[in-house]
Formats: sequence, structure tokens, C-alpha cells
Amino acid sequence: MKKVYNSASDALDGLLQDGMLIAAGGFGLCGIPELLIDAMVEDGVKDITIASNNCGVDGFGLGKLLDTKQIKKMISSYVGENAEFMRQYLSGELELEFNPQGTLAERMRAAGCGIPGFYTKTGVGTVIAEGKEHKDFNGETYILEEGIFADLSIVKAWKADETGNLVFRKTARNFNPPAAMCGKVCVAEVEEIVPTGALDPDTIHLPGIYVHRIIQGAHEKRIEQRTVRTA
Repeated sequence: MKKVYNSASDALDGLLQDGMLIAAGGFGLCGIPELLIDAMVEDGVKDITIASNNCGVDGFGLGKLLDTKQIKKMISSYVGENAEFMRQYLSGELELEFNPQGTLAERMRAAGCGIPGFYTKTGVGTVIAEGKEHKDFNGETYILEEGIFADLSIVKAWKADETGNLVFRKTARNFNPPAAMCGKVCVAEVEEIVPTGALDPDTIHLPGIYVHRIIQGAHEKRIEQRTVRTA
């Protein structure tokens, strides 16, 4: 199977449809699939639901899809850096499903492993638990969370080989692997593609069986919040 494509638009060809559920990797602005997001903006796909830790910042990352009103709903754990996100949510233009950070990651990972749901103590007694099944185990109450089975996963990695084995760097490893696992199809953008066999098997974070299409590109290294102090 050919997995290496020439561009983000080529890699997404035939995969995008209105109303779909997309799992997007990234943590803040670290490890976000910015080239694939730009291709989605250009495509114009609309009414999409995106499961991602956050929604980028104003004018960058997933924030671009907010600007063009292509996102119908966000499934997120943190939304504090995006003024347009806040405006759309408070005005009723955007649906929001809040998840605790670990729960969101596990919902993706569970789906990638074929697990439809799991019980967790996180969120018990809060609004997170409203409407969810409760069950006691050994005297402790848990709530049922369902796996996120996405139509498409878009992720960003540091390196890939031609069969789709991926290596992530540092913080980019937080959400990208589980996001990649839970999609019916996974498209990865990477900084470098190396020949098959060039990666040490012990350094591979996600096996290529989860990855269907790959592109290589140049990426912008933005800082979400720059903090400086006087010398």
C-alpha cells in the first residue's frame, strides 16, 4: 500500500465529508497537524465535530476552522486560549462537550483498541457525570465513558518511515498517538520521512498499522504564550 503523498490536499482527497467526526492530535500548539488543517480550510468541509485537547489559538491551528465556521462541535478538555472559541460558544454558534484531559485521551485510546467504553472515577459528582451510567466497584462509584470512534484522524509526528511507523517528540506525544489510533483512516504529517528499516524499533511510538497516509512538510514553530523576565 502506498502511504506517502505529495501534499496535504492529496492526502485528504476522498476522505472529507460534511458532518464527519475528526480526531486531531496536538497539545496547545505543540504537535498540531497544521498543514492538514490548512487543507481542510481550503476544502471547505463543514458541520464537522472535532475531538482534540484544545482548539488552537485565534487564527492558527484549529482556530482557522473556527474562523471559517466549519466546526459544528468541539470535544475538548481545554479551551482557554481562543477568544473566537469563547465568542462562538457563548453565542450558541458552537457546541461544546467538555472532557477531563485524561478521560479524553483514554476515550481515543480505547476506541483504537476496539473498546467501546470504560468506567472511571474522574468526574463523579460533577456536571461531567450527568446523564452517564454510574456503577459501583469495591465500594467506589464510577461513571461509564464511551470510546471516540472517529471517521478520520489527523496527527503530526516528528519522523515516519514509508510504512507509517511514527516517532513523536516530547509534548507532541501526549495526544497524537491516541488520536491516531481512533480514526477509521489516519493521515499523518511529519517533519521527515526515512526509508523503511531506518527507525530503531524501540523508538517507534505508533506502529504503521494505524497510519494510512503520510505527508512531509515544513512547519511553523509557534509559542502559545511567551513569558519573559528581566535579566
